[in-house]
Amino acid sequence: MTVRVSGKVVTPTGVIRQGCVELEGDRITAVAEYPSIRDGHWIVPGFVDMHSHGGGGHTFTTGDADAARGAAAFHLAHGTTSMLASLVSSPYELMRDATEAYVPLVKEGVLAGVHYEGPYLSAVRCGAQNPAFLRDPSLDELTELLSLGDGTVRMVTIAPELPGALAAIELLVSRRVVAAIGHTDATYEQTGAGVIAGATVATHLFNGMPSAHHREPGPVFALLGSPNVVCELVADGVHLHQGTLAFAAGVAGPDRAALITDAIAAAGMPDGEYELGGQPVVVADGTARLATGDPSPDSSPGAIAGSVLTMDAALRAAVAAGIPMVDACRMASTTPARAIGLGERLGALMPGWRADLVVLDDDLNVVRVMRAGEWIA
Repeated sequence: MTVRVSGKVVTPTGVIRQGCVELEGDRITAVAEYPSIRDGHWIVPGFVDMHSHGGGGHTFTTGDADAARGAAAFHLAHGTTSMLASLVSSPYELMRDATEAYVPLVKEGVLAGVHYEGPYLSAVRCGAQNPAFLRDPSLDELTELLSLGDGTVRMVTIAPELPGALAAIELLVSRRVVAAIGHTDATYEQTGAGVIAGATVATHLFNGMPSAHHREPGPVFALLGSPNVVCELVADGVHLHQGTLAFAAGVAGPDRAALITDAIAAAGMPDGEYELGGQPVVVADGTARLATGDPSPDSSPGAIAGSVLTMDAALRAAVAAGIPMVDACRMASTTPARAIGLGERLGALMPGWRADLVVLDDDLNVVRVMRAGEWIA
């Protein structure tokens, strides 16, 4: 049975103003003009979030499979049809148990894989990562986790200046796992060495790394200037100024800039107290920060602790920053899918690809979500 979804269809190369996406089963069979349609909704590819710690009151970071299902369902309702479950720096035992717990969810398609954001990170640039769990990269530990995951682990963030980091990056790449650079105090040259070793993603560019300086360019310039590196951008207005978002997207281009949420369990929830990696987090006015325990008005705020962002809101922010709709959709879907090795079957509205799409109104709010040819309730 052929199903048609009509409206303003966003393809990787343009917008079909009077367009139609045809599908049979879970596959797109055609994307074409459909002249009888006038002023329909936006039809965009399902969003791909390659960096999220949770949402809707549920977290990925504890390794609880039911909580992971809840978080994935929350983000699916906001148009995210594929996502990685991002852990934070943790003891080996938690990483092992979480990886094992998420293998069935990956096989079911609830998750696209697991992302280890740590523990092989810089203590100087750990941000909201728990410093108690930071350690140097271990080839033995990584080998055991990758073997246990059996393809579940898709990305690992590493600080390239740490002892053993370059060997760890090479190991990941040899096992077809994406190596990302982040939470790093590396120099420009050390960052470049990580890229040469095989790293292809910049974890939330600008955040968790030294500020760019014209005499000490550091990781920001090294990653933004590397033609093989996809740069994650958190478009929540907290991690990045809108001008910075537009600048980075302009320099990298839509094929190297990926919108992410970096969301925690508090996404979609009221302001209040939450937890991340064993550390208390306070969400106030939509901003998540580590709790400092110091109530005095002149105390310094805690480190930014993820976000309460969803991918539909990230798309709206990108467009509001002046990024063209076609480019913003590539940044929200096509580019992150390719960055994590899924770009040959999802992330764009193209014949033969999985029928993942989001229907948006003119204000870019979600109207309906389809995943693998089925409308989500």
